[in-house]
Amino acid sequence: MPVVFFGHGSPMNTLDRNQYTESWRRLGASIPRPRAILCVSAHWYTEGTAVTAMGNPRTIHDFYGFPQALFDVQYPAPGEPRLASRVRELLAPADVGLDQSWGLDHGTWSVLKHAYPDADVPVVQLSIDGTKPPPFHYEIGKRLAPLREEGVLVVGSGNVVHNLRLMKRGGGAPFDWAVRFNEKVRRALAARDHRALVDFEGLGEDARLAVPTPEHYLPLLYIAGLQREDEAMSFAVDGYDLGSISMLTAVAGLPAG
Repeated sequence: MPVVFFGHGSPMNTLDRNQYTESWRRLGASIPRPRAILCVSAHWYTEGTAVTAMGNPRTIHDFYGFPQALFDVQYPAPGEPRLASRVRELLAPADVGLDQSWGLDHGTWSVLKHAYPDADVPVVQLSIDGTKPPPFHYEIGKRLAPLREEGVLVVGSGNVVHNLRLMKRGGGAPFDWAVRFNEKVRRALAARDHRALVDFEGLGEDARLAVPTPEHYLPLLYIAGLQREDEAMSFAVDGYDLGSISMLTAVAGLPAG
């Protein structure tokens, strides 16, 4: 299976048809059908590591101030407790909790609603341990590699640039620092320069503004860790919303043609 990082942006993308959501639809159609999906979402940011292990995860509406139509969205994909146990096995001796309470947050369902609109592929979420540094998350990604041979699509969902405090609510051109940082990350992905991705904080003021908090950036490191030596990284879509959010979606391992 390939691996995918989705730049998910606003929850409203769930309801919209735009260049980003259309690219997610095309991507879902181009990937061999997975037996299950493991998603690392920016919106399950925890102390410690956990994996959802219930048979029927709930749809979590973890936002406020949006139209009722967004709160009405359901994504009734089944869970996959066996995959949760497999993830725990692969990450041992790290302590991975088998969670029975979380579900699927909007970082997961806002993109899968387009990529897999029938919600008929089992979905499991892996939390991001916010107490750990970037290299930890990259290494966790590498340890998940056997899942690719087992028919599991591993997905990271976040945003390379994500600064809500500085966003332009009326829209407008992206900030120069947002473009510079996004392009540096894109070049590092294309060159398979994983060290630069892990050491993103060394990119100075642009990094500080683009990643004021790490939860939206870290899912990218799981996907980088899963990229094989002989695999190119392709870019399904790129762009900017509200001046300070980049929408880069990156894929490694797509079959030719």
